[in-house]
Amino acid sequence: MKVLAMALAGGQGSRLHPLTAERSKPAVPFGSRYRIADFVLSNLVNSEIRGIYLLVQYKSQSMIEHVNKAWGHAHSFPGQFVTVVPPQMREGQEWFQGTSDAVFQNINLIERHAPDMVAVFGADHIYRMDVRQMVDFHRQCSAHVSVAAIPVPLGEASAFGIIDADAQGRILGFLEKPETPPPMPSDPSRAYGSMGNYLFDTEVLLAALREARERDEHDFGRHILPRLIHSHKVFAYNFADNKVPGVAGTEERAYWRDVGTLDAYYAANRDVLGAEPRFNLFNPQWFIRSSNYQGPSPRIVSGELKNSVIGAGSLIEGARISNSILRREVIVEDDVEIEDCVIMDYTVIRRGSRLKRVIVDRYNDIAAHSRIGFDAAADRLRYHVSEGGVVVLPKGLDVPDVTRYRI
Repeated sequence: MKVLAMALAGGQGSRLHPLTAERSKPAVPFGSRYRIADFVLSNLVNSEIRGIYLLVQYKSQSMIEHVNKAWGHAHSFPGQFVTVVPPQMREGQEWFQGTSDAVFQNINLIERHAPDMVAVFGADHIYRMDVRQMVDFHRQCSAHVSVAAIPVPLGEASAFGIIDADAQGRILGFLEKPETPPPMPSDPSRAYGSMGNYLFDTEVLLAALREARERDEHDFGRHILPRLIHSHKVFAYNFADNKVPGVAGTEERAYWRDVGTLDAYYAANRDVLGAEPRFNLFNPQWFIRSSNYQGPSPRIVSGELKNSVIGAGSLIEGARISNSILRREVIVEDDVEIEDCVIMDYTVIRRGSRLKRVIVDRYNDIAAHSRIGFDAAADRLRYHVSEGGVVVLPKGLDVPDVTRYRI
């Protein structure tokens, strides 16, 4: 069974601004060393899906550079690749107009490989998934299309695109953020939320893409799938049934997060912390791959660290750090306090500073004795503050300054 993957990584991610001011949503850093797109790519590679096209568009340079550095090894085996595809404009002078249009504009790649199935997956979610199990479900149901669905509490379901399915899992309808969501047949307390991950029989996909083009339609969720449920067998695959090896019993087993807002992104980063994290990034049986950074281990000269992750190449001297993530090559000087923060790569935090509930993007230099996260009114005058009160500093100038390493 040959499966070709088309991973959609062109999302603008406007609700993640300013983190997406210079990069797409899938390129936003996550945890101590990853980008958001690393999760879908790792899931596909771990699931032995060898051919992967990553479709990019919005401010794609950061994503292209990351894939070249982190996923160049994917070409090590015959037939295995992770290839970045920007808009080729083969059908006219236009960018991707939507999710299905992005795939349609690369329909020649599907025809060239002639797979049995095509996996069309989003590249902007945090999760682990064995896609082979979804392929098995698709075949057992003799489905034409399968849609990955996550059970969500009924009280929260109005925030999702909801799938209405019968007891066998066949999809009856799609509802966008309904006020009264239909419950799952097997669990009246939950509803099926669409994860934006689809498996298509190849011929069904090709025909649907061509028809959508004729109709001037551009989106899977709004156009193609609602039409296919009336003419084809479209099934919901219950993500809660997916069993990834190595997941601890203390973890949230069906962990999936759409980190589409600053507060959701911040919360997901906190989910990887703790002795028993909700989502443990260390799983030798299901690696999340990323860049092969060759820098040194972190150095902690002195200080107090609690429930935190410190990235490679970082230097800590005399700081107090709690419930925080520091990515690589972060410099923290004496008498600094960092609490409940995400500090991205190549940042310097000068002596005497205090940061609480702050996301600091790359290449920032925080002046000595700064106070960020303690005075909401003052923070709003200088920085972006999320609805949940998280202060966000945009990316600084990405020109490394060797003098910053002096403490």
